[in-house]
Amino acid sequence: MGRDHMGKHIIVGAGPVGTETARLLVEAGHQVVSVTRSGRGPAVEGVERIAADASDAEQLIKITAGADVIYNCANPPHYGNWEEVWPPLWASMLQAAETNGATFVTASSLYGYGPVSGRMFEGLPDLATEKNGRIRASMWAEAKALHDAGRIKAVEVRASDYVGAGVGDHGHLTRNVPAALKGKSAMVIGNPHLPHSWTDVLDVARTLVAVADREDSWGRVWIAPTNAPRSLRQGLADVLELAGKPMVRVRSYPKLIMKAGGWFSADLRQLEAMSYIFTRSYVVDSTEAETKLGLAPTPWDEVCRRTLTSASAG
Repeated sequence: MGRDHMGKHIIVGAGPVGTETARLLVEAGHQVVSVTRSGRGPAVEGVERIAADASDAEQLIKITAGADVIYNCANPPHYGNWEEVWPPLWASMLQAAETNGATFVTASSLYGYGPVSGRMFEGLPDLATEKNGRIRASMWAEAKALHDAGRIKAVEVRASDYVGAGVGDHGHLTRNVPAALKGKSAMVIGNPHLPHSWTDVLDVARTLVAVADREDSWGRVWIAPTNAPRSLRQGLADVLELAGKPMVRVRSYPKLIMKAGGWFSADLRQLEAMSYIFTRSYVVDSTEAETKLGLAPTPWDEVCRRTLTSASAG
């Protein structure tokens, strides 16, 4: 579905990845429909916005009739209730893709890999050890099984922690930028000095659009183009330097506070279970997407600029 075939593209979710994906598809001349519960959708001219519960399979099948591609850009805001939110939503999207013959392109995280020693790359097995990682791994396993059986056409794009435009409070680096611009200390989870990969949401969207258009990319996982790792502290320093602001103090939440918070918050309890993300190096290798798909990560200076502009606008 290149420029010689303008298709109908349905995006479930309107967070930063869904918004960037919608913008790229509109620029390419495609018909784009955004499906969210509220119907607000991405603020992108040319996008049709529909208010619907995407976990209602009957409703989603009607909305996606005639679609060439369905994109899963949903990202439940709470870590603690994925076992309630994802199964019906995932089943609905798979059913819609199969019923309507649409290619199913899904944005995902690295959680399915679980704790890894060394860099993460596409050939690693999914060996998650905690709840949300196992949920993510099982979701792709189900889609892959349907793809291998010839029932759907599926492909997954994974990315590390998000940076860039629109991420804000939902990003471990970006949530600290507004306060840091005012000279306030940054409070972070885990060790802020370890190497960590940060993926711009624009590069996630570029990869989603690229694989949707290439049959030879289907049936597997891709890691979105990602810059060389930087510690959380260095990433924050880079953004502040671009703004002409001095570096601020970076402090880690005490482990006792995180554990105590888990007694009252399912989200904090799940973050504690996923603490390996913040207490060891968390680095990806996106060589395959860069070489086989012809993509490259947005230059880091531009990533910082996008992050800064978004924080300043907010």
